[in-house]
Formats: sequence, C-alpha cells, structure tokens
Amino acid sequence: MATVSTNDLKNGMTLVLDNNLMHVVEFQHVKPGKGHAFVRSKLKNVRSGAVVEKTFRAGESVERANIDKREMQYLYDDGDGYVFMDNESYDQMSVQRATLGDAANYIIEGSAAVLLMYGTEVVGTDLPASVELTIAETEPGIQGDRVSGATKPATLETGLVVQVPLFVEQGQLIKVDTRTGSYISRA
Repeated sequence: MATVSTNDLKNGMTLVLDNNLMHVVEFQHVKPGKGHAFVRSKLKNVRSGAVVEKTFRAGESVERANIDKREMQYLYDDGDGYVFMDNESYDQMSVQRATLGDAANYIIEGSAAVLLMYGTEVVGTDLPASVELTIAETEPGIQGDRVSGATKPATLETGLVVQVPLFVEQGQLIKVDTRTGSYISRA
C-alpha cells in the first residue's frame, strides 16, 4: 500500500487507519509558537459514517487507500439491494441500500453511476452535481396563486420529496442538486 505524509493530506482523500477506511473531511496544519507542528483532522469512517477528530504529528506517514472508480449501470432493485452491471466486464453485483446512502435517491433504472471500490467492496458513489428526475406526484398549481418564492412538496420517481415552485406540475422533468437535495430548475 502507498503511504502519504500528513503534510500532504487533502480533503476527499481516503486513508486506512486501524483497518478502517477514513475519508478526510477537513484538516488544518498547526504550528504553535512552542513545540512541534501537528495536523488536526476531521475523518469520516466510510463504512459506519461516524465522524472522529484525530491529531497527527507533522510529517507522520499514514496509509492511503487505493480507491478505484468504476462506471456501472443501475439495472433494478432486487429487494435486498440495488443491482449494478459493470460497463466493461458486464458482471453484475448487488449493492446494499446502506452502502449507497442518499445516492439511492438520485439513481433510476438504466442510469449510469460511478461506484467507488476498495478491492471488491463498494464504499460509496460519485454522483454528478445535478440529475434530472420526473415528478411522480404533486398538488396542482391553483390559478391566481402566484406568491413570489412560494413552494410545494413534490415526490420524485425515486421517492425523494423536494420543494418545488408552484408552477411545476406532475409528470415534468426537473433538475435536482445531488449535494443538497434541492430543486434547481425545470429540465
């Protein structure tokens, strides 16, 4: 495995610490007036989601995880998880709901997704900044109800509920921000 110095840490980097995969959320180099420099970091456990703070000595070596990105196509939900097909080898694999987390709200059957792999284990997904989804259910807009900035809830084809403007209707295609889960515009 490759090692990296704590002086070279970057946000988004994945490390192997105590046999756990830890994702660097944020870090800060600290050089006190007295004593040695150190690196204060906030790390998120990829498997459990727990966030911990850890302090390293400056220049200390840590093991960097080799995360492979594979483009796969989402085929269907088999009840236990989501079935994906590798675009290169055509192998199918089932991914648990907990592993995908919030990303499950943004993928539909037949869509492409980039899965993050550590060996043969799926540790997450790399979503685009926005996706286009169809509104499955929402209340119709009432004539004359044109309050500026007013919103209503809309259920999307994946089951995600977002707040949309009053003029948006059922069956329309909208853009949704995958980072915040909010409405961007009509597609």
